Amino acid sequence: MAKINDYYQKKQLMEKLSEELAQLEQDQALKSELEFENKVRDLMKQYNKAPKDVLQILSAIDPSVAGAKADTSTGTRAKRPLKTYKNPHTGEVVKTRGGNHKTLNEWRQKHGKEAVQGWQQD
Repeated sequence: MAKINDYYQKKQLMEKLSEELAQLEQDQALKSELEFENKVRDLMKQYNKAPKDVLQILSAIDPSVAGAKADTSTGTRAKRPLKTYKNPHTGEVVKTRGGNHKTLNEWRQKHGKEAVQGWQQD
């Protein structure tokens, strides 16, 4: 009996979704957007351009478009800020974007974490 219940639930869900889809298809704003999308796709075919090419062109016109593209990028994130540390005992300078630097770790072992943190330059 579980299969028949599952069948009727899915059938009701399909009918509900069909009704919602029919209502959406009557929406004038959706019709306008679909028409625009079709025209853009036709232009892309006419000029043999991929969506990536169109985004490049649009980002050249409006840089904010490139920001929207970041969601689909390869997952890169912003670089960490560059930090500069100067050892007052030796005058040695270390520039790093991360905290796991060999020389910094040696300094931390020798002088303590708080002391080395105090050597950070602005």
